[in-house]
Amino acid sequence: MGTFSDAAGRIGPLDQAAAAETARHHDRLTKPKGSLGRLESLGVQLAGICGSCPPSVPSPAAVAVFAGDHGVLSEGVSPWPQEVTAQMVANFCSGGAAINVLARHCGAEVVVVDVGVASDIPVPDGAELISAKVRRGTRNFLVEDAMTKDEAIEALDVGASVAGTLVSKGMRALVTGDMGIGNTTPSAALIAVVTGRPPEEVAGRGTGINDADLAHKIEVIARGIERAKRESGDDPLSLLASLGGFEIAALAGFVAGGAAARVPVLIDGVIAAAGALVASLLAPGCVDYCIAGHRSTEPGSSIALDHLGLDPVVDLELRLGEGTGACLALPVLQAAAKISQEMATFDSAGVSEKAGTLDH
Repeated sequence: MGTFSDAAGRIGPLDQAAAAETARHHDRLTKPKGSLGRLESLGVQLAGICGSCPPSVPSPAAVAVFAGDHGVLSEGVSPWPQEVTAQMVANFCSGGAAINVLARHCGAEVVVVDVGVASDIPVPDGAELISAKVRRGTRNFLVEDAMTKDEAIEALDVGASVAGTLVSKGMRALVTGDMGIGNTTPSAALIAVVTGRPPEEVAGRGTGINDADLAHKIEVIARGIERAKRESGDDPLSLLASLGGFEIAALAGFVAGGAAARVPVLIDGVIAAAGALVASLLAPGCVDYCIAGHRSTEPGSSIALDHLGLDPVVDLELRLGEGTGACLALPVLQAAAKISQEMATFDSAGVSEKAGTLDH
């Protein structure tokens, strides 16, 4: 049994007793009932995840940035050259990217995983990179399967293994990150297939392509989906192998691994949302452990999150990826737990409970 299969088999339901007790506890806090909105519902979810009331604070946290390249880039779906993937991975390792800045701000650790970068990575001296390369980039999904099933399973295993290792080191929250030039194309393809939405509703501009290039990208996605469905049917693993990327598969494994370890998994943008969709099919129950960190401006993000039933914590019009939006939601998640832990109840503060029925 592989790491992913093992994780998928260990995912259990949320602790409903702890969640219900936390909801009742919120009603005893010195505030009008429900006045802290999403902080209260997030606290209830955290209690269900960790199985305690009040919930433990999801800290420390780690951002895992999975990186891979894509054969479909040869179809001209992005103006950026493939070598930028390796260059950006080196930037992550040296601490100079947006995710590094935001992770430092939020007190999160960043781990970088090469799961399918096409070229060698110039890792700076003293920097750390997890080398788990399944293959040097996927194949062009327009003409053939992007991955074999064995390669897809290996990438799923990488993600689940990274999640398990981080939790075993003491991490109590996991944040999804990604890097891969052209990866909005396979993400859109997977989201379209899983949700049943047409490619023109799902595909976005990625790194900022013009109208003509967007129309071409939509055509590539539509033709790739047609080929994949003809050759792979509706089997989730086959569709992942046919259309997906190594980093998308690893993200799916990462989500399942976090769920199996009963820690919250913060979902970032459209790439991570595609991975979460795949995980929901291959590891039922994992979505209960997911929290949508933010809503990307890529249209596929909203479509995927709506399909998963996830409501984003923040909406800052981001579309960078890397884990940036999800990382920014981490302090909100931690605040939700601290409200349950630290806020006084009416009894402990000597405040009349009737105050909780009044507007402030």
